Amino acid sequence: MTDALIDSIGWTLLHFTWQGLLIGCACATALSLMRNARPEYRYNVACAALLACVLWPAADLALRLQDGAAGTAHIGLAGRMATAARSGDTSLAGWLQEQLLWIVGFWSVCAALLSLRMASGLVWVRHAARAPLAGPQWQADAARMALAFGITRTVRLRVAEHLDSPLTVGWLRPVVLVPAALMSGMPPELLEALLAHEMGHVKRFDYLVNLGQNVAEILLFYHPVVWWISGRIRAERELIADDLAARHLGEPRRLARALSELERLQFSSHHLAMAANGGDLVARVRRLVKPGRQALGWKASLPALGLAAACLSLYAHAAARSSVAPTVARVAPVVDFSSCAKPVWPAASLKAQHTGTVTLAFKVGANGRVAAARVASSSGHVLLDDAARTGIMKCQFKPGSENGKPVPAWMHMEYVWMLTDGDD
Repeated sequence: MTDALIDSIGWTLLHFTWQGLLIGCACATALSLMRNARPEYRYNVACAALLACVLWPAADLALRLQDGAAGTAHIGLAGRMATAARSGDTSLAGWLQEQLLWIVGFWSVCAALLSLRMASGLVWVRHAARAPLAGPQWQADAARMALAFGITRTVRLRVAEHLDSPLTVGWLRPVVLVPAALMSGMPPELLEALLAHEMGHVKRFDYLVNLGQNVAEILLFYHPVVWWISGRIRAERELIADDLAARHLGEPRRLARALSELERLQFSSHHLAMAANGGDLVARVRRLVKPGRQALGWKASLPALGLAAACLSLYAHAAARSSVAPTVARVAPVVDFSSCAKPVWPAASLKAQHTGTVTLAFKVGANGRVAAARVASSSGHVLLDDAARTGIMKCQFKPGSENGKPVPAWMHMEYVWMLTDGDD
């Protein structure tokens, strides 16, 4: 089962390389066409694309695990050989099959490290949410602003050190963290504009969505399309919060002035929180001061063209390989049955009268010896599975060949453990 799990996860990760390219190409095209639409619509498209990046490989993995558990139960007859779907390790697919353990191991280590990073961020958020409360007047202003935004939850306003911008953390009990430097150095009317921006995040539960983005980035960290889509989600989310704040204030220029002040500060690195300085501050200020339609420039079309070219290249490569595939002559390995000793029935299994059918997947090397063997479908009894695997390792084969050259090849065989009347 461990081998089957590694195979399923490994091939799922590999197949997402082209699946992610397709999703990214579709998303880039849609966002380019919607460049003048409201940011809410672009945000929804980007979120749908990121969700597809998670659901497609998840469904692929579920199908692979299901096929691995039941798909090999009816391969061949007892004691008969059948070539596996994976034969010819000289191909790219064969080479990748050999590297699956390393691929899954690398992915697991990196995902674990990124998970620890996210956990440390959540610990920081929990600690920061205990910062001292702002003054009563600011608490009253925050409550009034939350009511104007239609927020029924209590929003706490706390003053934190070592921050460059207001941050929103939490969703059940949201907290807006305000840098102490802003509380004392920024005019109250500009600070109020930044707080209105944060209230837009609270109203839309953006903190919770951002956590989901972090999970997607951890699981699919190796694909640049996931990071690009996630970045677009964050950029569009800031524009939506800007619009909500501008409508609440009734004067977009005040928010633009507040963002201009933030432009001189260092950007925050706490990506698990919602900050007013996210996205491109210059573009956001320009949009608030002088909104206008965007032309489709050649730079904006580069991501879509690049992804489209990559997809076409992969398709052309696959088509070229399929066109020459019939010219490759492959011969499956042939077993020398005289070299195969009958598996020894484990005494404990014989006493307990265990029976069942074991399907083995094994690789016959170029020297005709079994190089590796695993249980593709268990009999339900570990001792019987181990005995069958030990038996197949003793068999000698005439190795498989490709264009007359001996090559490693995978095969399957079934062992049927069945008691007869003469068995004790």
